[in-house]
Amino acid sequence: MGKRILAQRKGYGNLWARSPGHRHIGAVKYRRFKEDEMSFTFKIIDLIHSPGRGAPIAQIQYDDGIRDLYLPPEGVYVGDEFTQTRRDIDRLKTIKRKQAQINVGNIVPLKNIPLGTLVYNIESIPQDGGKFARSSGVTATVTQKSGNKVGVLFRSKKTKWINENCLCTIGVVAGGGRTDKPFLKAGNKYHALRSKAKKWPIVRGVTMNACSHPHGGGAKQSPHKPTTISRNTPPGRKVGQIAARRTGHAN
Repeated sequence: MGKRILAQRKGYGNLWARSPGHRHIGAVKYRRFKEDEMSFTFKIIDLIHSPGRGAPIAQIQYDDGIRDLYLPPEGVYVGDEFTQTRRDIDRLKTIKRKQAQINVGNIVPLKNIPLGTLVYNIESIPQDGGKFARSSGVTATVTQKSGNKVGVLFRSKKTKWINENCLCTIGVVAGGGRTDKPFLKAGNKYHALRSKAKKWPIVRGVTMNACSHPHGGGAKQSPHKPTTISRNTPPGRKVGQIAARRTGHAN
């Protein structure tokens, strides 16, 4: 008789499968505007490490005293001030001239950004807090404008058309070059992935016994059966290429 495979035991909710949420600093989102608000000014008061996140996090304080979290760009310091703008900069007379510029760290709608500008933490829909280009050292480029849409080129070489009222931050996410440093030993890799609720090392199914995995057993390390599997397969058998449209190398 077999036993429950790793994917089934993970769903049970053991401690090794749970995300260490008590270590997480919190959600990093843009502050939402009210109807009569056009801009915010905030200052960085501290730079902190957020476990499970590659980029550092900045603690900020708005001009009205509210504190929040902010995804900082490369090259900023504690005490730097930035602005979050809602609508067209040219029509805002309440913003100082130095704050109305397209400076690194300012949060500006896509429609106000010149072509070729590097941006990050881009919203998917207006006022959703930021969804795209948030990893350490990542940036995207504003390349096109058409109607009420703005074309943004990501590092995947794909262009995504986004609503012109979506907010983004000028610059490159801090923490670039993080992946250039080797882990050097297995313990470092284990603890790094543990903070992201990922189990490591990963054991291949073909190396297991037949009772531990559908691909296990046999004289040689081979699945001994096709690895494509249906989406509706029961949990103990649902391993391999799940609901794959195609397999193998692309032409």
